[in-house]
Amino acid sequence: MSFLAKLQRLFAEGDFTATYKFALLISLADLAVEGGPDEGAELTLTNRQIADRFIQLYWRHSTPYGTGRTDTQPGVLVQNLGDQAAVLTAICQYRASTPGITIQQARTDPGYAALLTKVAAVVSAQPLNYLQNFGGVTDTFLYERSGHGGIVLKPGVAYCLRRFYTLVQQLSRTHWVDHIKSNRRNHSILGDAGGLEDFLFSASRQSLAIVGAELRKLDGHRCFYCGGNLAGADVDHFVPFSLYPRDHAHNLVLAHPACNRSKSDTLAAKSHLEKWLKRLTTKSDDLSEIGALAGMANDRVTANRVAAWGYTAANTAGGRAWLSATSYEPVTQDYLVLLNA
Repeated sequence: MSFLAKLQRLFAEGDFTATYKFALLISLADLAVEGGPDEGAELTLTNRQIADRFIQLYWRHSTPYGTGRTDTQPGVLVQNLGDQAAVLTAICQYRASTPGITIQQARTDPGYAALLTKVAAVVSAQPLNYLQNFGGVTDTFLYERSGHGGIVLKPGVAYCLRRFYTLVQQLSRTHWVDHIKSNRRNHSILGDAGGLEDFLFSASRQSLAIVGAELRKLDGHRCFYCGGNLAGADVDHFVPFSLYPRDHAHNLVLAHPACNRSKSDTLAAKSHLEKWLKRLTTKSDDLSEIGALAGMANDRVTANRVAAWGYTAANTAGGRAWLSATSYEPVTQDYLVLLNA
């Protein structure tokens, strides 16, 4: 519990003049889930890996936010108490030079390397240097600088970030939203409107509409879970968004609204997992194309790792998986065998 106690102190006693530290915690947690060890070993991360995740986090923030109210004015939200955050400025400049490009398209663009270098330099000089300063001292409980353009998460840290992932995400996102709302320069943009968290951290409705239309072409007009014909359909996160709050093309399926509501924030049962894993393999390229079109992450290996992490945690905690309305089954070791096959 020392990790949680220090994390709580970091939020309570840390100096947050910009949103970078929240972005860094989210990035470290994401990277730990997607590639970290479960056995408590160190995890080495490069500045460029972290910078790439920063760009993904701030990408949508570089577009104007508007409430539609007459007493507010749309604008790019300010994420620093001083000048606008340098990372956000760099992304805005890059997007101005490549209009209409999505984040996934950008990552294959020759000019992206220069943006990545610029953001990596900011990440190295600022949040990586200062995140572990709180209460008037420096406590390197999370990582050490590697001396080779990166950091090394200390033994047990990647494990803790994986185990307490949802808590780290919730704390970081809540404080991030509060930081933006409390900045006076955002008052003319925000007014007293809500919904800011969805804008900052969720896929746009336009992106989800693209995914929905493309999944109908790919998978047909049947619910992924019950197999019934779809009239109306929801785009559902197979590994629940509440567990892993990131939109990933390979993790999205079409479902009846009733099945989606019934499944809710629960992992899906073994029969659904088998079907999802088969789809992950046989339709990976198609799903990657959908992700690129919608501007979403679209890596099959990462999706599998995230699912393995989620089901492993459920198995350890004695969790149960959703089969159908009011029907659940235990998450057994058989699930993990499937995921590691």
